[in-house]
Amino acid sequence: MTSERVFSQTGRKIIVTGHYGSGKTEFAVSLAMLMAAELNPAAEARGVSGREVSNSDVPDKEVPNSGVSNSDVPDKEVLNSRVSNSDVPDINAKGAGRLAIVDLDVVNPYFRSRERREILENAGIGVYGSFYNYEVTAEMPALGATVRAPLEDVKCRVIVDAGGNDSGALALNQFIKYFTGGDTSVLAVVNANRPDTSSLEGALEHITAIESATGLTVDFIVNNCHLLRETTPGDIIKGRALCESVCARTGKTLLCDCYPAGVVDPEDLSGLSGNLMPLGLYMRPTWLDR
Repeated sequence: MTSERVFSQTGRKIIVTGHYGSGKTEFAVSLAMLMAAELNPAAEARGVSGREVSNSDVPDKEVPNSGVSNSDVPDKEVLNSRVSNSDVPDINAKGAGRLAIVDLDVVNPYFRSRERREILENAGIGVYGSFYNYEVTAEMPALGATVRAPLEDVKCRVIVDAGGNDSGALALNQFIKYFTGGDTSVLAVVNANRPDTSSLEGALEHITAIESATGLTVDFIVNNCHLLRETTPGDIIKGRALCESVCARTGKTLLCDCYPAGVVDPEDLSGLSGNLMPLGLYMRPTWLDR
């Protein structure tokens, strides 16, 4: 499956929601990287050829040895929202005007798409989210005004990485006017191996909670049943059965079945539909597997 098939079924703005641990951020980042590779084949978009991509592929940023220096602290003008032009991503820059990822996760301080800003921007993807562009302030629940730029640009395809669960998805309400038109599609990523979404009742309750919190309707279901590097074809097949039950009960559409590239061979999933989507393990720190 190519990401273009996802975009052909969805609107210009794709909102990715999901339970904590569903893999929604991995899905959002992988979808953006796949799409970037199709828009600009010359760009280095790893993880689209079926090999496993891990956090070791992402350059590490320097971590300060001590406290924050004055140069790391936004001055008074920045704190008063007077952002200079140099702080605003160029929406007309190469790739940025065609594809962007908006990180609205201000609840969970772990596994946020903006943490992969460097690899995303190197692939020509505009990255929007935190008010601050400093890693030391990454946990501050602040969203920048520049988030609106790709949402307002009708030539820009946007992937919105919403916060986990209904509480995390509440951040969508701040920008609700951009999501009420016909060019927005809402996805719910479901991992049948997570306790709260391992049953039909649990998955339905989770989706209903997100819809109630945001006032938006989930259009598509994404099967992302996984156990990280321990994922087997059986996990994905199990997740497919659950997602089909969700769709049968709600009338929603199953968009795709995800598998971790380099971990599961897509040939072992030939019994599923053609809507298979490889995921790179961009968000998985390698030290967690030691």
